[in-house]
Amino acid sequence: MARPTPFHNDSAMRQGKVFSTPIPTQIISNEEFTPIRQTADQVRVEQAAAALVGRTAARRGLTRRDFLKTTGGMAGALLAMNAVFGRFFNVGEVELFEPAAFAEQQGVPYFIFDVQTHYVGSQYDPADAESKRKGAVSKQALLSLRRFIREAGLNPKLRDDRGTIDDLSWKNFVKEVFLDSETAIGLISTPPGPYPQEAVVPPKEMAHIRDEINRVAGSRRMLAHGLATPQLGAADLDFMAMQAETLNVDAWKCYTGSCPKGFDRGWRMDDEVIAYPMLAQAGKLQVKRVCVHKGLPLGPVPDYNHPRDLIKAAKDFPDIDFLVYHSGFRGAASVDEVFAKTGEIPWTTEFCRMKQKESGISNIYMELGSTFAQLVTTYPMVCAHLLGQIIEGFGADHVLWGTDSIWYGTPQWQIEAFRRFQIPDQLIETYRYQPLTRRVKEQIFGLNAARVFGIDAAAKRNELPMDVLGRLRMSYLEEGPEPSFRAYGWVAG
Repeated sequence: MARPTPFHNDSAMRQGKVFSTPIPTQIISNEEFTPIRQTADQVRVEQAAAALVGRTAARRGLTRRDFLKTTGGMAGALLAMNAVFGRFFNVGEVELFEPAAFAEQQGVPYFIFDVQTHYVGSQYDPADAESKRKGAVSKQALLSLRRFIREAGLNPKLRDDRGTIDDLSWKNFVKEVFLDSETAIGLISTPPGPYPQEAVVPPKEMAHIRDEINRVAGSRRMLAHGLATPQLGAADLDFMAMQAETLNVDAWKCYTGSCPKGFDRGWRMDDEVIAYPMLAQAGKLQVKRVCVHKGLPLGPVPDYNHPRDLIKAAKDFPDIDFLVYHSGFRGAASVDEVFAKTGEIPWTTEFCRMKQKESGISNIYMELGSTFAQLVTTYPMVCAHLLGQIIEGFGADHVLWGTDSIWYGTPQWQIEAFRRFQIPDQLIETYRYQPLTRRVKEQIFGLNAARVFGIDAAAKRNELPMDVLGRLRMSYLEEGPEPSFRAYGWVAG
């Protein structure tokens, strides 16, 4: 499990929560920021959803829990959000009662490539309490699953599988991401640690999880980050070479705000002494994707998390793709008040303006992990402005889907929320934002990431339903899904 950060000792914080609706009514931390308390509007959403779910379940002759497993449960959560925040989501009341109406509104499935996922390690559930919770995947249950796949000959690569608990540190990840959501491909990441080898999930383990999931699936379902910590100098360049040559990492993850042990501040991506040797090494090793944590400040000096340093770095290294995790979003605390006064979303608005002045830059991508999840459930009007601004500043073809799951539980609620989310017409007319059309959402959900990572989305769309995970998901859905409605990150209160 993750190494505790200072706010974890706050008695007002607790880890994990089972929500009463499919969409969380509280901000959840991805282990990288302190979550704000539940807002008054979120309380109203929770109450409205509870009342709507209770009435509808009774009319359909279902228990509340059984109703929540249906598509009507998600429809109820979206309707409750519309009732409190205004009509941001395309959803109709008929969807409470008719799965066919829900499916019609969903439309053709998207190809979904999540470029920021996490898993909860093997120490998360030492008492094996999940074995007693309905809808969970216990250690023994997943061992049985692997045994079934092996004995049925579905995946020849598992013929010599050891079948030990040590192989199952990703047990919750598989269910939450690949069975309970439409995610097709994921990129595994990690919060930082005192040294890259001692990160919450070290590079060797990230690569192991990627390889294990791909081995079970019989296809390429997962990619993995390596870690780059350029303050460590030559030692880090050597460590990068090992990761590229031995672990075959797919991208680099950098934390410019978080400093390794022995340093009292972070670093900047445009520092020609510290960062440029690392970027040159990335190019030399032919791993030319640098995913950098920007926004949600980490480390002793918040300003090192500001994305402004990426402008010069992107111009100086045009062959490197820079993936800006969290879209440089400063955080949800007081963001509605700041926006009401200034019309700006701290750090993100400024960065978008900087990019608009540099029309020649085409190698910076804005990623939505945690940012969309926080804003869409708390301040959807600000969320609409953020999406409008980053699409205007960087282009719809340079925005990437990420969820930071499984800290947020299954990614499915974020997928459904984004699928249904619309920028209000008034904002489009006033600010000339681009509407969130089907084409725009296709790009953001997966086509952009597929291009960045060299994956044939059309071929994958046909291939994945037939691999082991695809067939297991089909059976799982036919037998009746058991969503947990659980978040694994930290909440306030």
